[in-house]
Amino acid sequence: MTKRISNIKVTLHVQCVLGDFSRFKPNESITIMGDKCKAVLNNHSSRPFCRHCHERCKVSIIIKADGEQKNGCICSTSCLLSFFAQFVNSVPCDGCHVKGNKYGCYKCSEASCNCWFHKECAEAPPEINHHPSHPEHPLFLTDHSPTRDDTPCEACGQKILSPCYTCLTCEFKVDLICGIKPLASAIEYPVSHDHPLALFKKREEDKGPCEVCKESIGGPFYSCLECNNIFFHVDCVHLSKEVNLPCHSTHPLKIITPESLIDDDAERKCHFCVIQPENMLYHCSLCNFTLCLGCTKLPPPLVVDHTNTHTHPLRLFSSKIAFACNVCGVLGYDNMLYLCLKCDFLVHIHCVGLPQVININRHDHRISFTHHLGHGRAHCGVCRQSVKQYYGAYVCSICPNYAVHSQCAVDLTVWDGLELEGTPDISEDIAPFKVLGDNLICHFSHRGHNLLLVKDYVTVRDYYEWFRCDACICPIEFGPFYICPICPFFLHAKCANLPTKKKLVFDPTPYKLEYLGVYLYCNLCKMISCGFVYISQGFIKNYHYVDIHCGSISEPFVHNGHFHPLFFVTTKKDRHCNACKRVPDGYMLTCGACGFYLCLYCATLPEKIWHMSDEHPLILYYGEKANGKNWCEVCEMELDPSIWFFTCYEDCEVALHVQCALGDFSRLKPNWRFINKERIYKVVFNNHSSRPLCSNCHDRCKVPHILKEDDEQKNGYTCSMSCLKGLE
Repeated sequence: MTKRISNIKVTLHVQCVLGDFSRFKPNESITIMGDKCKAVLNNHSSRPFCRHCHERCKVSIIIKADGEQKNGCICSTSCLLSFFAQFVNSVPCDGCHVKGNKYGCYKCSEASCNCWFHKECAEAPPEINHHPSHPEHPLFLTDHSPTRDDTPCEACGQKILSPCYTCLTCEFKVDLICGIKPLASAIEYPVSHDHPLALFKKREEDKGPCEVCKESIGGPFYSCLECNNIFFHVDCVHLSKEVNLPCHSTHPLKIITPESLIDDDAERKCHFCVIQPENMLYHCSLCNFTLCLGCTKLPPPLVVDHTNTHTHPLRLFSSKIAFACNVCGVLGYDNMLYLCLKCDFLVHIHCVGLPQVININRHDHRISFTHHLGHGRAHCGVCRQSVKQYYGAYVCSICPNYAVHSQCAVDLTVWDGLELEGTPDISEDIAPFKVLGDNLICHFSHRGHNLLLVKDYVTVRDYYEWFRCDACICPIEFGPFYICPICPFFLHAKCANLPTKKKLVFDPTPYKLEYLGVYLYCNLCKMISCGFVYISQGFIKNYHYVDIHCGSISEPFVHNGHFHPLFFVTTKKDRHCNACKRVPDGYMLTCGACGFYLCLYCATLPEKIWHMSDEHPLILYYGEKANGKNWCEVCEMELDPSIWFFTCYEDCEVALHVQCALGDFSRLKPNWRFINKERIYKVVFNNHSSRPLCSNCHDRCKVPHILKEDDEQKNGYTCSMSCLKGLE
């Protein structure tokens, strides 16, 4: 585009003038990947940076996310989705909503979003003219939410799901697949039947299964008008009773039922996805080669050309052989591999197209892929097993001894799914406070008032329970700590320095430190707390909220209860905690040298407490020795010496179960109120001469902190979390 202004000739690229969002009106609200956004004019004197490519936005209309917590602009559609070269197994596409294998696909560029797209769905045109179902007006690809009245697709009759194609003139809508692959109203010469077939949007009643896959039909279908009860799925109608595929070119595959495979050694699982079909499958009886219908429709590519994996094109080898993958180094049998005959290079299908530079939740720096690890790096930073020096792995350029197995690094519970090659490494400001002067700060959790540092302080026993850190809710025994001169707000110095953003092993995306002022339940230590919490920015909901006690554990973790450093591992049924003998859910800490396991509740126990049963502090006893019998001073039950407990080391012979010493509400501040199921509770001390009765279990409340119902008419007490749930 060229325009002459006076004697100055101005020339602009069409893309620079229009961009990818020129069809949106300024300030028009849109939804992208579930986030509310709006189109804005890029007309300020200082162009904003795109939050994905980190370059200045040049086009006239850009997309900006609504809300204070999701700032940043997007300059193009390529910044919305990133190409994912790896093989992805059984992940549903967020475009067509079909679940299946993907050989090269797209993923949302936001690490916190788990949206995946087939390549053809991601590359769907934004506008379609002269669509067979609606030739009068153009159809535009929109990401509008599904309609409340279950408006069906005008082409296939199924419920419209986002994204879809919409006519802005007459509200005509078709789903994504019907937009890019319109269904033929009739098939004159189908491969699956001898007579012409006609398309029907829906069935009045269930008359019979699909002739090819033998599964029920719930959506649009093809039917023969000459034959009775002959029906086909729209994606099965092009499958014949016998197919020839490049991945098995020696013989044709015939469609049969699994029951017809009568030999014991007949292969019943799909060669590619290793799923055993229930109704129909394709089989070669000469080679004992089996495919499910899904892999028959979308087989892996015969040749892949990925120079980051290998310099030459790689060819699919579909025979089961034993080999060592040149990329990951894993030795074993595999059904699917690619090879280069020139170089004797063999690679798993899921090792093709590995990203070159990534972030993982087990390391603070970026790590990059290398084809040959070399000497000096012994153990993987994720699984703690040895890493072979002659194969590929991920290494850190800053930490010379850090390495990760390639398959451990790209596990989507460890990696956020983003390729960072060519993306600048921009450091973020994660400081939790600003220094205002000598011993004076402004902390993000208490912006209304400044906090003053107290360096020298030793608590008095009578005030031990009252002065509690608002971050960890633990008593403040001695300095240094920060205090608000105006209101009762306290922070340990170490808690005040907790980073506002941190990588934790429980989610591939970083966590953000927040102070919400409400009680939250941590799924890791099974405790409720009203203090600081790390909140996930990702999509794994099980560990969305993490107590700062659990969030402060980093690898390697050193604990006085064990001689060796500990590392995170997922729990299993045969893994019980050595401190409490329970089998927790989710994650544990383990010692690779001696099989020691520690749950996160026991790992975050205080090593010293004060308790009303003794005038001396009680120390956490790790069960390393058993000197006779011990009895709990609170519940008067015998203590198991192999389970950790609190005891006095001043010859008082006072011992307490951990649960009796702390209870379930030790991370709630005294006199703190909260609402649970429309009931208001207040945290109170259980320090009277007569212990109150619990409203649920009707036993005497034994623990030091209990809940009192804050109601004059209902003056009940609750002693534990199980009793609190029992009252719901």
